[in-house]
Order: sequence, then C-alpha cells, then structure tokens
Amino acid sequence: MFPMGVGSNVIIRDGGLDAVVIRLGRGFYGFEVDGTRVTCGPALLDAHCARKAADAGLDLTFLRTIPGAIGGAVAMNAGCYGSYMADVFVEATVVLRSGEVVVLTRDDLHFAYRQSQLPQGAVIVEVVMEAPTGEPAALHARMEEQLAKRDATQPTKDRTAGSTFRNPAGFSSTGRADDSHELKAWKVIDDAGLRGTRLGGAQMSEKHPNFLINTGGATAADLEDLGEQVRKKVFEHSGIELHWEVLRVGFR
Repeated sequence: MFPMGVGSNVIIRDGGLDAVVIRLGRGFYGFEVDGTRVTCGPALLDAHCARKAADAGLDLTFLRTIPGAIGGAVAMNAGCYGSYMADVFVEATVVLRSGEVVVLTRDDLHFAYRQSQLPQGAVIVEVVMEAPTGEPAALHARMEEQLAKRDATQPTKDRTAGSTFRNPAGFSSTGRADDSHELKAWKVIDDAGLRGTRLGGAQMSEKHPNFLINTGGATAADLEDLGEQVRKKVFEHSGIELHWEVLRVGFR
C-alpha cells in the first residue's frame, strides 16, 4: 500500500509501483476551527490550509509556500521559515495496514528534520493542529511576501519535485536576513560547481541548484541518476553527504 498526496515531493521510478496506491479525494478536504485548534483533512493543500487559517486569525503561514497536502506535511514534518509541522501538530487519526483506526500524537511520531515515524502503510484521515493567533490582514500580507520571495528565488514555473536534498545542517530556512546559508544544500551544491548540471532531460536548476527539474522528456532514471551524481560530487568536494528529501519509490 502506498498512500499518496499530490505527488509534489515524489519521484515514481520508470518501472512503476508494485503496490495499491491510495489517493484521498474531496471527502478529505475538510477544514474546521475550534478556538485555536484546526482540524483538517489530509488531502487539503497546505496553501489552502494556511489561507483558511489566516481568515480565522490563526497563524499557519509557514504552510503557504509548501507545495503539498497536509497528510504529506505530517509524514515528512514539512517546514519553512524556521517553523515545522511538529511545532503545531496535536494528533492525527490514521488507518493502519491492519485496518485498525488509531490516534497518534506528537510523541508517537517522533518528529525530526524532514521525517516522522508514521507507521509503514498507515493512511492519515484527519489532522489536528494548535495554531498561534494573529491578525488576519497581517497574516495574509506575510504570506504574500513569502510567495514573492519564493518566486524570486525558486524555479516555481518549472517542473520540479521541490527541494531535492535535505539541508546538511538539519534545519529549514528561517527567511531572516541573518540566516546562515553555509550548510544549506543549495550552497554546497553551488560550491561544487553543479548549478545547472544536466543529465538527459534532468537539470539542477540555474535559479536554485537544490531544485531538480525536468526540462522536457526526462525519465525518472535521468532525475535520480543526476541526483546521485550530485551527491557523489558534493561529497568529493566538501566531504558533506547529502540526503534525499524527495521520496523515490518503485522499480527502475
């Protein structure tokens, strides 16, 4: 069984999957507010959740620029601008591979940078978060600023699976002027001279070298092989081992 959101951080290998793929539809787009608690469906887009929360005076703005759905955000402890799903997560209702329905808390999931210990094959069906409060207009203005910054620095118009590798330092960008970039994945890739590197139809973006893009007709093998070449050359250059953030599944 392979639960899948919108596929924004996944490479499906060319040989396909030997699995039942579960894609949750409109019945799992729910969004409810009770005080400072937000309950939503796992198929709700991160961006929609952030906007709806802002309308209610709740600050989930870090989700606005993350191109995925809430279920995936829980599974990978998605984060941006120094905030993570773990910071707001209360609990998730999941259906286990056995069919049992259980409620998992933050302690159960053991969140870490870009990862959680969600049971293999578990399907999230509801997520509860506790959000800080804020003034709606200010929250929406902050999100507009974040979007503008993202569009100026990332290849948002290209076909990409998002950030390719985890930051070696183990934290996401804070977005602040004093944020250190020395151990960001894009910086170590750039320092190794790999910005714009190509293999077949795959390329490390010229605009942001931690984005692996499909320039047209790339196979999954092109994308994964280029990523592995980058990992090898970065290690040879700096001794830093990059770890994939993009999930790669299936047969080559």
